[in-house]
Amino acid sequence: MPDTVQEKPEHPGLTIGISGPARRSLAHRLISFALRMHGARTHFIRPGSKVDVSLLDGLVLSGGTHVHPSRYGQTPQVTANYDPRRDETDVRLLSRAEELNIPVLGICRGAQFINIFRGGSLCQNVTPLRINTRHRPLLLPMQTVRVVSDSRLGEVMRQPVIGANRIHSQTIKRLGHHLRVVALDNDHFVQAIENTRGQWLMGIQWHPEYLLYHGGHRRIFKHFVDAAEERKLIRLDEPTDTDDASDDLPGQSGR
Repeated sequence: MPDTVQEKPEHPGLTIGISGPARRSLAHRLISFALRMHGARTHFIRPGSKVDVSLLDGLVLSGGTHVHPSRYGQTPQVTANYDPRRDETDVRLLSRAEELNIPVLGICRGAQFINIFRGGSLCQNVTPLRINTRHRPLLLPMQTVRVVSDSRLGEVMRQPVIGANRIHSQTIKRLGHHLRVVALDNDHFVQAIENTRGQWLMGIQWHPEYLLYHGGHRRIFKHFVDAAEERKLIRLDEPTDTDDASDDLPGQSGR
């Protein structure tokens, strides 16, 4: 069947956590919509939240403020707003998701954070390094991205060259452990990463939530939800997690 934008009935009990800032933005509402469009419920996770990750079936690390450079052994080289509390929350979420083998999708800052979590680093300012591209915000898919065909992302996008938007001013520099680069822009800056072993884990440097009118970008969320559903079915056959829930998941569907 061809891709459609119609929502299908929610999968009972399939809950995706969306880690973000204290206040939700349009981007976070669009991420929630994209996930619900493919049958998942969503729960927004604010900085400092003690949500029990074992109650989640998948985790999205959304975009937002820069990760503090101390996380990858540097001092700030640009003027930026930082959110150390969110950094701490995302470390805890990623650590627990890895333990539980829960699928993780990182978007923009989220992709960068995955790389840092795995021991990588960032380039704090790509603007003076661009040669073949202009550094300006692009919400429309006007950035050329080349995708590795033999990858999850290549399977999703179904073509080696795609259009993507660009809002970021930082990018991955040193690649983290057990990650592979699966997409580059015309200046060879990293645009997507994937896990090379273990859990389903993907980091996307652009913002697919703004491109839901495009089948390829919409399928990123579908592929992620499908992975979460597959992992959930496996977990149902595993021994019950006995960790105490420090925080229930009140009000599904993106509260």
